Amino acid sequence: MTEASSNLIPRSLFYSYAHEDEELRIELNKHLSLLRNQGIISDWNDRMILGGEEWEDEIDENLEKADIILLLISSSFNASDYCYKKEMARALERHKAGEAVVIPVILRDCDWHSAPYGKLQALPKDGKSVTGSSWHSKDEAFTDVATGIRAVASKKN
Repeated sequence: MTEASSNLIPRSLFYSYAHEDEELRIELNKHLSLLRNQGIISDWNDRMILGGEEWEDEIDENLEKADIILLLISSSFNASDYCYKKEMARALERHKAGEAVVIPVILRDCDWHSAPYGKLQALPKDGKSVTGSSWHSKDEAFTDVATGIRAVASKKN
């Protein structure tokens, strides 16, 4: 750990995503590994729920304590009642109350500008989707996302 990061309190990060986008969530998770290793973030996703635990309670608890909430946006996210009506709704309530920062991460091209989260600054830059043709590779897009998350996490400290 560097001297700069030793003074940081890791910001808790919550992934809200549709399971159809799990492979992209895993790729993003890898791109955020340096932030984890530097103690800038600690992240949580629903695949960390252990056998026998009540999954909805675990999701609610981690959503409530998150400093940064990533909405991993795709048509699958928008089609998921749980993601859209439960997780996103609560995330935006917490964002509006100043309790958390909500960041839409545009994974796949979809109609998102008119959604309730559409007024928030999205990542990657200019709201270009990770899988879209604007990037040379998904790695380039995810690097842009990681840089944006680093800026938000550092600002909150």
